[in-house]
Amino acid sequence: MKMMKGMLIALAPITVFAIYSYGLNAALLVIVSIATAVASEAIYQYVTKKPLKIKDLSAVVTGLLLALTVSPSLPLYVVAAGAVFGIVVGKQLFGGYGKNIFNPALFGRLFIIYAFPGTMAPWLAPFDGTTTATPLQVARSEGTLTPLQDLFLGTVPGSLGETSALLILLGGAWLIYKRYANWRIPVGCLGAVILVSLLTGQDVFFHLLSGSLLLGAFFMATDPITSPKTQPGRYIFGFGVGLIIMAMRLWGWLPEGTTFAIIGMNLLVPLINRYTRSKPKPKSA
Repeated sequence: MKMMKGMLIALAPITVFAIYSYGLNAALLVIVSIATAVASEAIYQYVTKKPLKIKDLSAVVTGLLLALTVSPSLPLYVVAAGAVFGIVVGKQLFGGYGKNIFNPALFGRLFIIYAFPGTMAPWLAPFDGTTTATPLQVARSEGTLTPLQDLFLGTVPGSLGETSALLILLGGAWLIYKRYANWRIPVGCLGAVILVSLLTGQDVFFHLLSGSLLLGAFFMATDPITSPKTQPGRYIFGFGVGLIIMAMRLWGWLPEGTTFAIIGMNLLVPLINRYTRSKPKPKSA
């Protein structure tokens, strides 16, 4: 529970800024997502006669993270469906908290992408709510890069929680300081983005500050349940996430790939743990 409270504290400024930027619908998305996630967990545990564990706040964190990864124009029933799927299928059917292999919030988002295609659109500009394209969409279609100051401060369109790099970095730094998140994963992830950007002649800072990279690197890839247990494995995991994100951005069918990157690397965690675990030293005769 202590870690979950820490996550909520770190996410609080990002959430407040999202509501300030996008108004009532953003607040409703957050409320509906959290309420549905908590209710889904409670109902599932009641029906299956398992101990009620909603007080551990993990469902609250899942609901909030899911809300922060969706478009401010997303219909409320869609985010509710994503929360149910993420909690029940992505978490409870695997045995509950501590046994799930996928990040439940991203699993719910992946469900939204495929079950409700097109509902993330339109993307909205903050403060005035006009329909517009995200920085990554503009970069891909027009070759124009959004000013770094706008990406840093959060005056750009995007998912509710991805717009302000400043607030994400502050929250991520606090998680690492409190040791709720392992710094090796975001270091590996950001290192891969820097490397690929340099090798392909891309603007390094644009790729670091745009899209959901920072939110995913600090708040989702670092999930201790679905990430490697070994220190070398954490570097490998983070690096893999960064590589997939950049591959999607440069050559994929979508301008962003953080969800696919983290879910894909979640699948490889057992192998990473297996091959990076220290072998016991043989006993001397």
